[in-house]
Amino acid sequence: MAAGASLGEAEAGGSAGTALAVFGVRIAAAGCAFVAQVLMARLMGGEEYGIFATIWVWTALLGHASTWGLSQAACRFLPTYRAQGAAGPERGFLVFGAVFSLAAAAILAAAGAGALWLRPGLVGDAYRAPALIAALVLPLFALQDFCEGVARGRSWTLLAVAPPYLLRQGLIMALMLAAVGFGAPAEAGIAVACTLAATALSLAIQAGILARRLWVERRPGRALYPRGEWLRAALPMALIDLAGSGFNFVDVLVLGFLLPPAEVGAYFAATRLLQFVVFVQYAASSVTAQRFAEAQARGDRPGLEALVRRWSRLTLLATVATGLGVVGAGPLLLGLFGPEFRAALPLLAMLVAGHGLAAACGPAEDLLTMLGGERACAAVTVGLLAVAVLLTLALVPLLGLTGAALAASLVTAGRGAALALLAHRRLGLLTPAFVR
Repeated sequence: MAAGASLGEAEAGGSAGTALAVFGVRIAAAGCAFVAQVLMARLMGGEEYGIFATIWVWTALLGHASTWGLSQAACRFLPTYRAQGAAGPERGFLVFGAVFSLAAAAILAAAGAGALWLRPGLVGDAYRAPALIAALVLPLFALQDFCEGVARGRSWTLLAVAPPYLLRQGLIMALMLAAVGFGAPAEAGIAVACTLAATALSLAIQAGILARRLWVERRPGRALYPRGEWLRAALPMALIDLAGSGFNFVDVLVLGFLLPPAEVGAYFAATRLLQFVVFVQYAASSVTAQRFAEAQARGDRPGLEALVRRWSRLTLLATVATGLGVVGAGPLLLGLFGPEFRAALPLLAMLVAGHGLAAACGPAEDLLTMLGGERACAAVTVGLLAVAVLLTLALVPLLGLTGAALAASLVTAGRGAALALLAHRRLGLLTPAFVR
């Protein structure tokens, strides 16, 4: 109860204070994740660390996809139902989303594990055992992703982000240290097993607090299940989320097929530092996405436009400041992974530049997904993801790791510009930070 109360008090301070708190949590989470990645790289060595990085990327990508967009749809439907006083659809959405996310991820995990069991040659021997353990992580990851969406949809943003991004990361680090301390080998399979335990524990805490809050605020009414309406909106959001995750991971995934694990590990280390920059956008989105939907439901167009202007500028300033700090500290932070990792600094600088340019284009993706433009947003995002894959495949053989970073940076910036243009044409809203 104390944990839930403290979260509620922190969230009551207004959108700017909440965004700062969310950013603080994500920075702390990034610090935990960074320490955990350094620890694993030091313990496991470049090759085992590269295997773990590849397995984790696939787990995160498929886990997000397994909600089929219902996690993102929670930020749209739950605020709308609250504003309309529609208790029945709200209750039905919570039940349907949780069951659907868990079942879809379990089916996908079972299919993947079955394929690996029947066809061991599908992956290299070093990847097989970690991948089988990751199949157990997948349903838990998907359910936690849905819980995060529900908490965000109710504006409980610290409850949304603290368990998966702070608690889970801290537990992974602690459990890995404990496992090695008790004599377990420092291998990728052990790291994935620690991830399984950490995900289960953090999910139990998050789901418990969330269920208690929802029960206390429940309203009378029979659960209603307009599944068609939910899925018509959620499936395009799923494509957007999958493609968005793909933008974050496509370079690592392609490198996993083209280059040795040790080189993939070096690139992955640079992407871990990039997360400090990405978290700025996440913090802003965690606070504002549902407020876009609320303003639209109330018919408050001036308020919506003012919200867009304010947050696009704040997000850009925070992104630039954070990016410069990360690049400046890059040699020191990369060196913690090992002396050879410092060579990834130019890669980090290119990746940061791409996200800075994207931030300048404003919160176009959130506006499109919250205000009914999710299908067009999905089409643009999926199309650009295909471009990212092709560009990475073309540049990596020519430029190696530099080609992957260049492709990721160009497509990230291009996506921000394309979505800003789409938001202006479809919604009549100007999202770039530099527009008055």
